[in-house]
Amino acid sequence: MGAAGTGGGMKVLVVTNMYPSPEMPSFGTFVYDQVAALRQAGVEIDVLFFNGRKSKLNYVPAFFRYWRLLLTRRYDLVHAHYVLSGVVARAQWGRRLVLTHHGPEALGQPRWQRPICKLMTPLCDEVIHVSEEVRQALKDEDGWVIPCGVNLSDFELLPRDEARERLGLPKGKRLVLWAGEHWRPEKRFDLVEQAMDRVKEQLPDVELVLLTKKPHDVVPVYMNACDAFVLASSLEGSPMVIKEAMACNLPIVSVRVGDVPDVIGETPGCALAEREAEDIATKLVEILREPKRTDGRNRIAHLQHHRIAQRIVQVYARAIQSKRGVEPHAAT
Repeated sequence: MGAAGTGGGMKVLVVTNMYPSPEMPSFGTFVYDQVAALRQAGVEIDVLFFNGRKSKLNYVPAFFRYWRLLLTRRYDLVHAHYVLSGVVARAQWGRRLVLTHHGPEALGQPRWQRPICKLMTPLCDEVIHVSEEVRQALKDEDGWVIPCGVNLSDFELLPRDEARERLGLPKGKRLVLWAGEHWRPEKRFDLVEQAMDRVKEQLPDVELVLLTKKPHDVVPVYMNACDAFVLASSLEGSPMVIKEAMACNLPIVSVRVGDVPDVIGETPGCALAEREAEDIATKLVEILREPKRTDGRNRIAHLQHHRIAQRIVQVYARAIQSKRGVEPHAAT
């Protein structure tokens, strides 16, 4: 194995039910990016992806594909993303297992997955939680708290008008961005729409820009084109869109969910709101009256991909060398 903090010599199999594909280009991009960062850190990685969202039947052949890989290739450990991937990955005891809980499944969305999370956590050699809230929800005293990182080089700053021209967005209006799968009830897009109705009563030129099912490489263009970002979810782990908005110096109005309060902190131009349309609208109006960019990019330097990859390599080293301890491991 390589020196501490590097992944040289490690051979890892990543098992995931979320990964980008031509049909779903934004599906699990954070797993893809983490794999890329770990490879840059020197870890050799193979990826086993099966689309559990498309069909639950895909879990059945996943077991056989998994065993075939383990029989034909050497791995120091297996790293599973999401609990149901962990169930597949735990179908062996010959290799150490690291499991990442990304949040919703551990916090009760869908509800039936939370008991599985509680069952699987002690069966793994090391467990990563993307936020302290997730770790505490599963009462995992010696779990690691490591959010997914953001690649600042992918989120370059662009002049607002240039970004709008590339996307065909109006230059003379104030634009609020919402990104994600708006049909999922926990995203509370209904609350965003209610808040925007109230905003338009005071600022008639404001428009909501909906970003969904787009390739990940256009996300920074949208974030540079807009004047504010809004999040109203009832449940999140460590939402990537918040870190990506920070990387583009985009002002943010968000409810207190997941690790959002820790990520935006006291950043001027960002605000935490109650999960009420009136308060969200009030905070948005305050920002949109005189839109200004933030210094969010500088405030998330510790969340860059290469730094997160170094932390995960530490998890891998611990999984390979020893059993789980009793002290919690917070992200640094």
